Amino acid sequence: MATTKKTTRKTAKPSKSAKSPAPEAPLDATEVADADADVDTDADAKGSAKAAAELLGAPDAATRVTEMAEQLLDERATVSTKAARVLHEVLQAQPELLGPHVDKLAKGITASNKRVVQLAADALPAVAKIAPARVAKHLELLKRSFEPAIEAGRDGLVRTFANLCIASVAYQKRLEPVLTLALQGADGKTLQRWSEIVLPALKGEPHARARAVVEDRLDRIPRRYATEIATSLGIRLRVRY
Repeated sequence: MATTKKTTRKTAKPSKSAKSPAPEAPLDATEVADADADVDTDADAKGSAKAAAELLGAPDAATRVTEMAEQLLDERATVSTKAARVLHEVLQAQPELLGPHVDKLAKGITASNKRVVQLAADALPAVAKIAPARVAKHLELLKRSFEPAIEAGRDGLVRTFANLCIASVAYQKRLEPVLTLALQGADGKTLQRWSEIVLPALKGEPHARARAVVEDRLDRIPRRYATEIATSLGIRLRVRY
């Protein structure tokens, strides 16, 4: 009688050299908040609008705006982002409420939180239009902030400086150097935008010098932007070889 041999299936053992990938460390709360700071969901927008409406309808609205302005410089991204969102809604409705807080906005223009930067970039020009003297008190800080500021911050500063020059020609002398720096360093698209903001704000010799800076750059920026600027200035572009 034949005997049946039993066969045993061996399970392959993993190679000692093979290593499982290490799990990625989860983001902490601060990193998550920083990553989401620039993203507005419908819930964020509705929540900010509701909070701003409640604030504006309160008898102590000015006090509550002051409290939120303090939060703009909070190291916690969730706190500063929420304050910036609500104050942006307030800005749209009653920009004068942010006038007493130019000191916070001046510091916020170079903040690490992009949401705070955007608020400052929109609020400073608005306040410069209705209360230029308040902004002028912080002019030296704002001028020093131009170079380290991110793109949104620089754009807000250029608009702020232009509004100050419109408010009084006395500001032109103090602001001409930083406006010249802005026009000299802007890329083609930005130069087109800023030339339409800065040149109408200046008078006399400052205007002539700023215009010369813009014209001198027309053959060094993309043709499509140079053409738009030349048309706006009423000049003809030089032929490029």
